[in-house]
Amino acid sequence: MDYVAGTSIGALVGAACASGKIGSLEEFVRELDWKKVISHFDVVFPRSGLFDGRKISEAIREYVEPGDIEDLSVPFCAVSTDLATGSEVHIRQGDVIEAVRASISIPGMFTPVKRGEMLLVDGGLVNPVPTGVVRGMGADYVIAVDLGIGRIAEEPLQLVSEITPPGPRQRTSSTRKGASLATIRKKVMSADVPGLAQAKQWLARESVPNIFEVLMSSITVMEVQITEIRLVAEPADLLIRPRLSHIGFMDFHNADESIAEGYRAAKVSLEESRDADRLV
Repeated sequence: MDYVAGTSIGALVGAACASGKIGSLEEFVRELDWKKVISHFDVVFPRSGLFDGRKISEAIREYVEPGDIEDLSVPFCAVSTDLATGSEVHIRQGDVIEAVRASISIPGMFTPVKRGEMLLVDGGLVNPVPTGVVRGMGADYVIAVDLGIGRIAEEPLQLVSEITPPGPRQRTSSTRKGASLATIRKKVMSADVPGLAQAKQWLARESVPNIFEVLMSSITVMEVQITEIRLVAEPADLLIRPRLSHIGFMDFHNADESIAEGYRAAKVSLEESRDADRLV
């Protein structure tokens, strides 16, 4: 039996897949241009978000079967975050459009979604690639797509600067215990991801980023680190990582390139998985 779980944009794609309308969604994004992208964002006076999200919900309703999650042909879960408690929220019941809307509510961009006593925002704050969620739903073999890390950069951006004087430093027990996390961090910080790629562009042109750019890049860097740590604890059986670091958050009009890269990355991961099986 198949199961689908998704976070943020993954929740939208996952819901379309679970409702059997992934083809319609693909057709929609392939036809997007810059003007159409902008038309789906309803700007409001900055209170809890720049965009209200109603137009997004209307667009989702066209490409995800309206109704309750329980009625979908494939079991589905949208991952969100309770802003009040910081808790990871798994939405497996109720209106599917509201569930997706809650999962994609990037803090500062979209207004949060009120659900009972909870105030829900983007699930990427706690679990960007929910491998453990779908495994908990009953999946025996988990295929995960991570949009955060595209490839290892040839010249990684150095984001950590030491201000202590040079010289030998004694390792404490706490640093020894944190060695594994340090290894993960080193891998993360050497990755070419959307947020880091944008930072490199700022440095290259010596310009000051606007608040929108800072917000999106900050969230991206945070989500990448969370993903790497969580994938160590909850690994996927097949992990697909498309090279999309050069495509920005609002570049939905680059759907053809993104989809083609997704196919390429999936093919590479499948081939590597088969090679690994032969070595066992």
